[in-house]
Amino acid sequence: MMGAMVPRFVKWAGGKNQLIEQFKPFFPTKIERYIEPFVGSGAVFFYVVQTYEPKYVLLADINEELINAYVVIRDAVEKLITLLKQHKREHEKDPKKHYYAMRAIKPVKLDRVKRAARFIYLNRTCFNGLYRVNSENQFNVPMGSYKNPDVVQEEKLRRISALLRGVELKVMSFEKVLNYAKKGDFIYLDPPYYPLKNGLSFTSYTKDAFLGEEQKQLKKVFSVLSRKGCLCMESNSDTDFIKKLFSDFKIHHVSARRLINSKKEGRGAISEVVITNY
Repeated sequence: MMGAMVPRFVKWAGGKNQLIEQFKPFFPTKIERYIEPFVGSGAVFFYVVQTYEPKYVLLADINEELINAYVVIRDAVEKLITLLKQHKREHEKDPKKHYYAMRAIKPVKLDRVKRAARFIYLNRTCFNGLYRVNSENQFNVPMGSYKNPDVVQEEKLRRISALLRGVELKVMSFEKVLNYAKKGDFIYLDPPYYPLKNGLSFTSYTKDAFLGEEQKQLKKVFSVLSRKGCLCMESNSDTDFIKKLFSDFKIHHVSARRLINSKKEGRGAISEVVITNY
């Protein structure tokens, strides 16, 4: 069995790398089928696939750019690395010119590999690694001030490509997990968190917000999965709204560091909840 390194290739608000150690007591002892409908940076998947070696894995997200990047890493990693090296050269010549030229391109006009290379390049060079889109679904984050951004990540991408072999990848909204889940599956849900305060939330991974009504819908899905006999685990904010909403399930607490915040004082430790039905 391989060591459970977590080879994250994108910076992602709410990424779970830092929480894996705290999550270990909550994971089932055996995982044969694993489903993650909000995959994000994939930290939990990378840990699960190396530690438990499930026979079936489905990773999904509503973010088309993200899932396309996973597909390309799985299926065409060498072509992707070649394009990322080109982006690195162009960025070194004139960072601002190349960044904003790439940001202005509509990704739907690119082929799959170029689209993935653009997405990863922008993610590695944008301000704080924040993924945000406007109402027209266009990425709109300004350039970050990195001296030597790790754009290519050559060996890491090859490792990820190997871990993604045989993995099913889908662009889909979370409730469609009900079409795939079977009794005994382990399902990890990591939605955009309910805001701690009004307006203070990273809910802009896509042009659609994820607030109270969406959280209630997620609770319904969590409940249906539970009745199906799935083992469900969810991360969310430590708020009265979430704790009341999931009060009929087990609620645990973990401590996370806020890594994406424009102000240093906003990057301290913060309590989060882990909800399980087992």
